Amino acid sequence: MSSNKKKEPDFECCGLHEVCEKESLRAVEGNIDYYEDEELDRFRGRTSYSEEEVEEFREVLYTMRPDEVAGWLHSLELRRVALPDQLKDEAFLIIDELTQ
Repeated sequence: MSSNKKKEPDFECCGLHEVCEKESLRAVEGNIDYYEDEELDRFRGRTSYSEEEVEEFREVLYTMRPDEVAGWLHSLELRRVALPDQLKDEAFLIIDELTQ
């Protein structure tokens, strides 16, 4: 018997549904773009951060062009680096301003 059930991606949802499509992320998993943020890879698998660590993410966020933010969030997700909760609203605001 064949099952029509769709296989779920094997990574957690980033929670950024407006800019993240899990299936498209999976399709480009072999092609990860970096935004001069390779140092953030050391946070792979982490879900909580100190204030100093949050500031590292914030520095990257605010030194890139606004039109790069969605791609950066995709890059973090592919690398399994969670964006600190404290920055999610800021990232959404930047992306939202581009679509206005």
